[in-house]
Amino acid sequence: MKYSAFLRIVVVLFLLFTLNATSQENINKNKFRQLKMEFATPNVYRTASGAPGHEYWQQKADYVMNIRLDDETRRIYGDETVTYHNQSPDVLSYIWMQLDQNMRAKDSDTRKIRTSQLGERISVMQLNRLENSFDGGFNIEEVKGAKGNPLPYTINKTMMRIDLPEPLQPGETIVFSVKWWYNINNRLRDGGRSGYEHFEEEDNYLYTIAQFYPRMAVYNEVEGWQHKQFLGSGEFTLPFGDFEVKLTVPDDHIVGATGELQNAAEVLTNTQIRRLEAAKTATEPVMIITEDEARKTEKNKSGKEKTWVFKAKNVRDFAFASSRKFIWDAMGVKFGDRTVMAMSYYPKEGNPLWEQYSTRVVAHTIKTYSKFTFDYPYPVAISVHTDRIGMEYPMICFNGGRPEPDGTYSERTKYGMIGVVVHEVGHNFFPMIVNSDERQWTWMDEGLNTFLEFLTEQEWEYGFPSRAGQPYKIVDYMKGDKKYMAPVMTNSESVWNLGSNAYSKPTTALNILRETVMGRELFDFAFKQYAQRWMFKHPSPEDFFRTMEDASGVDLDWFWRGWFYTTDNVDIALDKVTWLQPKTEDPEIEKPLEKKEDESLVSITDIRNKETMDETVTATDPATHDFYTTYDEYAVTKKDIEEYKKKHADYSEEENEILDGNYNYYQLDFKNIGGLVMPIILEFTFEDGTKEVQRIPAEIWRRNNEEVSKVFVFQKVVTNIALDPFLETADVNLDNNNWPPKIHPTRFQLYKSNFGSGGYGGGSNPMRESQKKNESGK
Repeated sequence: MKYSAFLRIVVVLFLLFTLNATSQENINKNKFRQLKMEFATPNVYRTASGAPGHEYWQQKADYVMNIRLDDETRRIYGDETVTYHNQSPDVLSYIWMQLDQNMRAKDSDTRKIRTSQLGERISVMQLNRLENSFDGGFNIEEVKGAKGNPLPYTINKTMMRIDLPEPLQPGETIVFSVKWWYNINNRLRDGGRSGYEHFEEEDNYLYTIAQFYPRMAVYNEVEGWQHKQFLGSGEFTLPFGDFEVKLTVPDDHIVGATGELQNAAEVLTNTQIRRLEAAKTATEPVMIITEDEARKTEKNKSGKEKTWVFKAKNVRDFAFASSRKFIWDAMGVKFGDRTVMAMSYYPKEGNPLWEQYSTRVVAHTIKTYSKFTFDYPYPVAISVHTDRIGMEYPMICFNGGRPEPDGTYSERTKYGMIGVVVHEVGHNFFPMIVNSDERQWTWMDEGLNTFLEFLTEQEWEYGFPSRAGQPYKIVDYMKGDKKYMAPVMTNSESVWNLGSNAYSKPTTALNILRETVMGRELFDFAFKQYAQRWMFKHPSPEDFFRTMEDASGVDLDWFWRGWFYTTDNVDIALDKVTWLQPKTEDPEIEKPLEKKEDESLVSITDIRNKETMDETVTATDPATHDFYTTYDEYAVTKKDIEEYKKKHADYSEEENEILDGNYNYYQLDFKNIGGLVMPIILEFTFEDGTKEVQRIPAEIWRRNNEEVSKVFVFQKVVTNIALDPFLETADVNLDNNNWPPKIHPTRFQLYKSNFGSGGYGGGSNPMRESQKKNESGK
């Protein structure tokens, strides 16, 4: 008996548990559930509003460097003194530095894990990388303390741990030095974010140098030490600090770098200094070094050296460019009482594109980005041209986009060049100032930056052919094979299709938020709040998500979940439309309508029998006729009218208005096929040709994520309904978006494969064809 009672209790508990688990499972599938499980818990360092907490802290690293660029051996020799400030509440017994050049070491993991296949066609560069024996890793010669005492260190691939002689207490500072050298890579042959370009015809080099020194890793309360190995995709996570850098280069080189030049009188001519001063107040670029002057310089090589000195405050990194080939132009951009120098350095091979556009685009970019974030705080913004590249650093970036040797260029090359300059200069804002963890989350800088690039390009020229931003441009990716997709919230090294995942998809998502979900005013305010809260700090994804909600008053958890935490796509179908009209009960209206509807129901049998209707019995024999032979059930009688008037008198004024209003009721049934819940945007076209747009918030899906219905009321008859008529939700299937159904043809083009150089060039070149016609007189 006791056993039986116990068994019943167990069964009851089991059933309760099962019911609760089932209920919980159903709740947890709802796409509008809050992101409590996914988000880190707010604390004194990062608040629930998305702002830095009252105890937020971050480390600081200052550098004093002496760098020598050896043009003969193409090597970098350097020594640095690092002052590391422990501003954390933690005691540190060791510190970590990044040795990013070690990804180019012969035994690097980057080479070992690179997958490869042999196809029918393979490029020389691909073959070179398969057998590449180039050794570009750091050669660390010494690590010493402030008193010259050797410090023990351990190199683990692209990271170096330095063991401290005494634990570094909160608020304390340690000073140490590192000496090193490495071989500079041929960027076009070996690939890479920095390196040199060789101009064989005149045997000259153009150097764009970055990741050239051991750099402090970030230590914070989110990751501890961010020492995830650099494999090639996940870029850089760096603390802010002040830099003083002495760059020794060939005497005839011109150098552009992060920061402000400290010894202009020693490295520039008086003419160049006067031109640079004039550029500060110029309304268009001023040539500091003309093309003719650069052509003259590049013909000879100096055997002497010269040292350029730069200082930069509150930056996370340092990079520079050096060449005897540089043309140099500049112009001032006003921000209140400050003047920021927008500048470009480029070889003659970049003209005429670079002289016409580069510095103008730099100026436009920092002004437009500032409008959406904060005033550009640095003293310079530099664009450097070298072939087929796009890479960013504080105050300086390296950009591709090269015309043909004859000076002509395709439209693709022109817009590609303008786009890459906007993008890379824009990176000054994300992540150089709003300093997110690139090693962990590529989208936090690339996605946000590409979004602002899109806005900036559209302000440069109406209809600018931006690569990302418009929702319809992401459709092919979104409807692709999910086996080769990952959510946006995936570590940088593990993302499939980095360009679409970390650049285009977040850009599209933000544009949809701005144009469709939040509206421009709410979005722009919230986005600016995020930028200003986290400038010169280290935000996490939650800080961005929470700030956007906090500053706008819009619950966006459903949006972040769908666009950033899943691989779902948008495919909302207008599954069914039901058209209803209420009966007026007026017999003089309703009976003719009923008669018309009845007479419209004609079968094939009725059609064929009509030919012999005069031969039927009732047609030929009057004896078969009675009352119903001539009775018209649709005739309006006096009784019908009296009953209608009596009934009508009992209705309220509101009820009579509905009955007499000739309203049309349309029930629209929607299905969510793709998984992403989104607002429903509808365009109704009426019988008289007029249109009406209605926008339904995404919350219509809150209780049923898979199918919803809604009734719309009009006095006019609807002839067409279009779902997402302005292509603003990235719906991957337009064939189920219309009533009556409308099939959209797929256009395709037959073509021969063109194995060009790719990058920021290529495309048809009507400029060259026009030039040829002009030369021939045709």
